Amino acid sequence: MSETLQVRDAVRADLPQILDIYNEVIANTTAVYSETPVTLADRENWWRSRLASSYPVLVGMDDSGVAGFSSFGGFRAFPCYDSTVEHSVHIRADRRGAGLGAQLVRPLFGRAAALGKHTMIAAIDAQNEPSLRLHARLGFERAGLFTEVGRKFGRWLDVVFMQRRIEVSEPSASS
Repeated sequence: MSETLQVRDAVRADLPQILDIYNEVIANTTAVYSETPVTLADRENWWRSRLASSYPVLVGMDDSGVAGFSSFGGFRAFPCYDSTVEHSVHIRADRRGAGLGAQLVRPLFGRAAALGKHTMIAAIDAQNEPSLRLHARLGFERAGLFTEVGRKFGRWLDVVFMQRRIEVSEPSASS
């Protein structure tokens, strides 16, 4: 059984904990295809950019602080992709596997619907079975596999693209 988080919009004071989660993901996983840690200034610019575009940055709070975060942004820069967004969700290392990811992704559907979005994309490392299962449970369907498109930890990485249609009636918060 998954634990319930308080999911809310991120505020500036959450950014150091978001930064810690993100840099741990970069250092220890293939969930982000980067090997370079980001700075607090980078995360602040990312957060401000999301807010300026009316895109959400959500945090999941528990007694220990920020247990994870989620967001979405534009899929590609071309105007004909305006109705599509790509999301991300990251959980603090000590809280992974507790069912928190779904609680941070579900509210994104309503936020995307409120912005008139039609499709949400997930780009997932092909070896990340927990994330692939999570997204399948949330109604994402596999849309493609790109082989050997990333390189990290001295090996080639494959990425699975999954997509989910956004319905106008999507709830804006998890139930």
